[in-house]
Amino acid sequence: MSGKKRCTWAEGGNELYIQYHDREWGVPVHEDRKQFEFLILEGAQAGLSWSTVLNKREGYRKAFANFDPVKVARFSEKKIETLIQNPSIIRNRLKITSAVSNARAFLAIQKEYGSFDTYIWAFVGGKPLQNRWNAMADVPATSPESEALSKDLKQRGLKFVGSTIMYAHLQAAGLVNDHLVSCFRYRECAALARTSPT
Repeated sequence: MSGKKRCTWAEGGNELYIQYHDREWGVPVHEDRKQFEFLILEGAQAGLSWSTVLNKREGYRKAFANFDPVKVARFSEKKIETLIQNPSIIRNRLKITSAVSNARAFLAIQKEYGSFDTYIWAFVGGKPLQNRWNAMADVPATSPESEALSKDLKQRGLKFVGSTIMYAHLQAAGLVNDHLVSCFRYRECAALARTSPT
């Protein structure tokens, strides 16, 4: 994997970071469970580094029923108390309780739109937005799309869905291609965008 030009945030990173950059970040996601996974992980990351979350990802997978929103929505107060004691995840009561209430809101969106996929992709017109950044300093922290998505999700009762968090979600789930143009993944993700279902 050496010798490839990557986004600067992934250069010199640990193996988890590099794998995440090379295989996941910016790939268009159309699976609701994967979207829910990113919602939980991005919310957990608030105020922390993404590497912290990646290092605990498997812990989250086990603790949150393999990111099944139906199961997470049913978590009881007793289950939440157990999670708060779980060292495999970020033990923040507000983030954990929000993940459970967000699961319930996620299911309501699925019911209204048929899928969360249909709902979220409408914010980018059904196709990944292709940006052309030359440096990380050019990449914004928010966008009109993340502002609109954040506002709508908050109105639906979701928490830890601020505009910056939702822009990170759009990047991660491939609704936005924010790989630097010099990065080997830029063209690959752009090609995936062309074959992405609407």
